[in-house]
Parts: sequence; C-alpha cells; structure tokens
Amino acid sequence: MPAATTLFPLWALLGSALAYAQPQWLAPLKAAIVPLLALVMFGMGVTLTWRQFTAVLRQPRRLGLGIALQFGIMPLAAWLIGLGLGLPAELVAGMVLVGASPGGTASNLICFLARGDLALSITLTAASTLLAVLATPLLTWLYVGREVPVPVWDMLLSVAKIVLLPVALGMAVNSWLGPRLEPVKHLFPLLSMAAILLIIAIIVALNVDNVAAAGWLILLAVVLHNACGLGAGYGLGWLASRDLRVSRTLAIEVGMQNSGLAVALAVQYFSAAAAIPGALFSIWHNLSGSALAAWWARQASSAAAMPPRRC
Repeated sequence: MPAATTLFPLWALLGSALAYAQPQWLAPLKAAIVPLLALVMFGMGVTLTWRQFTAVLRQPRRLGLGIALQFGIMPLAAWLIGLGLGLPAELVAGMVLVGASPGGTASNLICFLARGDLALSITLTAASTLLAVLATPLLTWLYVGREVPVPVWDMLLSVAKIVLLPVALGMAVNSWLGPRLEPVKHLFPLLSMAAILLIIAIIVALNVDNVAAAGWLILLAVVLHNACGLGAGYGLGWLASRDLRVSRTLAIEVGMQNSGLAVALAVQYFSAAAAIPGALFSIWHNLSGSALAAWWARQASSAAAMPPRRC
C-alpha cells in the first residue's frame, strides 16, 4: 500500500496526459463517473462504523469551522485572485462561482486515501450542500452582483445517491458481517485509487477543449485558488484542533469544490467563458488532492511503523 500511494500522483499525471492526447478513448466513459464514485463510497462505508459519525456530531465546532472556511475563504480568495491577476469580469464570475459552491463528492474519496477523518468529510459535504441553497446565491450576488438560483433538490439527490446511500449500505454490511471483512478491507484503498485515476482521466478527456482554450493566467488563478483552500483548511484546522487527521480533512474539504455545479451555473447564468475556471478546477483539484493524499498516506504509514517511545 505505501508504494502504491507514493506512485499515485505519477499515475494520475500519466493518465491525464493520455486522456489529453487521446480524449476519444475516455470521453465516452462519462456515464461511468457516478457509478464509480458510488461503488467506492460503498467500499468506504464498509470501513466505517456508526460510532464514528456519532463522534463527529459530538464535536460541532469542527463542522462549524469547516463550513465557515468553505464559504468564507473560497469565494473571497477567488474574487481577490481574479482581481489581482486582472482577469476579465466573466472569468472572475466563474472563479467566484467555484468558490461559492459546496464541497465536492470527490473530496470524500481523496480524504479516504489521505487517511483523514472520513466521517467528518462526508458530514461536511452533506452539510455544505444543504447550506449551498442560501450560501451560493448570496455569495455570488455579494461578489459578482448577480443572483444565481441553485438547483437544491437535484444537488441533494445527487449527494444522497452518490455519497450517503452507498456509505450507509457499506456501514450496514460492516455491522452485519463484522470481522469477516477484515481479510479484504486492505483492498478498498487500492480500489479507490484505481477509481479516482479513471475518474480524473475521464474528466480531462471531457475538458480537452477548455484546457486548450485557457491561458496561463487562468490556469495560475485556478492553482492559486485551490492552494488557498488547501492551505487555509490545513493551517486553521491544525490551530483549532491540533489533530492531523482533522487538519487533512478540512484541507481537502475546503480545497475541493463541487466544480460541476459551478460549470452548470456559469453556462446557464453567465457565459461559456465563465465555465472555464470550473472546468479547469475539476481537473486540478483532483490532481493536487491525489498528490496530497499520497503524501499524507505515506506519512501516516511511516508514523504507524515507528516504535513507541519509552519514557
């Protein structure tokens, strides 16, 4: 497992390069993204217990901090980066839409690979999606000056189908079978890595035109925006909790957005150009998240292998 996670970013880059060079091989697999996510979420659920979610709900400050960072840091950072780099107004609007969107479902998968607090990650994704019905339109209006209706029912149904239901089924299986699953549980991280590699490649293949049309300035803006979320989530998460697992989780939840929602809203209410930041973000946050997951998983494995200190 450590060797596999160490090479994870390399495979993600190679897969992305292949998808960019030969998009016709992977673009037809678009319909597989949701089933892949749901299957892996089921596998994650098998590794979870109900007590872990109960423990999350007993610490509402962590939930509050994650949501505050999600909707506080990301839209503000998007607006400041867009203005600072002198981006056109439609691209700034697209950046703000990404920042004002809730956490994405892929963040749960990356959190699992990074050895973060998966129960906290899933709870934050669901909570931010619920709050997005008010937060996304309000923040978009605040920074861009235009009201954007959010398809709340479709979003909630999507989160329920892709995240909540598969995880609940996996947890039910874990409760039912219990120790019988132990011999195969080590396979779930490998399955998750294979799934996210394929998902990243498909996303790249679907966005080849957007990548080709984007200039270096908008690419820089997307990278900086993602870095702000990852850095703020980790740094402030550590200051508030002094817990590495919580810090990793908040970094991933804040830094990885529901960029698909941002793309859909941009096309519908702004312009095709405004959708470019969201399309690029969907690629980059998976690559950066994969790299961090590999690094953090390696650190966690090294820490676990160290002998305990003797007093």
